[in-house]
Formats: sequence, C-alpha cells, structure tokens
Amino acid sequence: MQRLPATLYRKIARSASCDVFINHRCIDTKRNVAGLLYDRLTKLGASSFLDSMNMKPGDKLFDHIDRGILRCKVGVAVFSPRYCESYFCLHELALLMESKKRVIPIFYDIKPSQLMVKDNGTCNAKELQRFRSALEEAKYTVGLTFDPVKGDWSKLLKDASEAVIMNLLEVEEEHKRKQKKY
Repeated sequence: MQRLPATLYRKIARSASCDVFINHRCIDTKRNVAGLLYDRLTKLGASSFLDSMNMKPGDKLFDHIDRGILRCKVGVAVFSPRYCESYFCLHELALLMESKKRVIPIFYDIKPSQLMVKDNGTCNAKELQRFRSALEEAKYTVGLTFDPVKGDWSKLLKDASEAVIMNLLEVEEEHKRKQKKY
C-alpha cells in the first residue's frame, strides 16, 4: 500500500485542514464509494474530509464544509443518480471549482451527459448559473466511471486513491515551483 512521503504529508498537514475533500450525495454513496474511499485514503496517510466523519453536532454546516473545501488540496466529486437534487452537493462542487482546486470526478452509476441542474424553485438565477458552470467544468474533467452492478470495487478504490495521491503530489510540486519564484 502506497503512503504519502512523510515530508510531503507534514507540509500538507500544516498548511491544510485536510488533503482531500470528498463531495458526494450521502443517500447514494456514503455507505459505499465515498465511505470506502475515505477509509482507503486514511490508510494511505492522506487526511480526508467526509461530512459524516468530520462533522459533529453543533458544527455550522456551511462554515465547516466551506472551510474544508478552501483548505483542501484536492477534491473528489462522486457523481451519482441523485447528486444534482442536492443543493449542498452543487454548492460544494461550485466552491471547489471556483477556488481552482483539482477535482477528480467519479461517475458512479451515472454518465456525465446525465448530470443536469434542475430548477426546482429553491435557487435564484445566480446560484443556478453557478451550479451549472461548475457541473459543466466537472463533466469535461477526466475522471473515473463505475457501474456498481458490473464494476470491480477493488479496482475503483485502487484507481481513485492512486489518482488522489498523484494529484496531491502534483499540487505539492506546483506549490514548490511557486515558492521558488518568490
């Protein structure tokens, strides 16, 4: 099992509240792909933010989640059949994209072309446009696809965790290059 190099992990841990923010629709993915990925990344030495694991009663939802997103290095967006029904999922995705985080999409039991923001009357026009823009950007980002009926769970977890680790390493290298410029 691959682990983050100790020096890289210490640098990331000092500068961020978490390495990875896992954005997902709880009702579809908490007990499978999101929860399993969280466990695997933890075993690999990456600190991850998963709402059910990192929040406690009394936490202010948006404050805690927004802080986790803004302080993370990489985002994982687990798209699922009911993902776009959730204001919270779309808000998190938009914030990840707006803050220029690297986002690894996982299309779980859904094709990118099936993802659409629907106007259900709960969002204003500005929010709808924000969500649609973020979703379009995510749809055109190379990601992983998974069919829960036919797919190999161990391969998905291996591929997803390797993608996260590689992106964490690339983010750290970019950070080092920027530091050298100054």
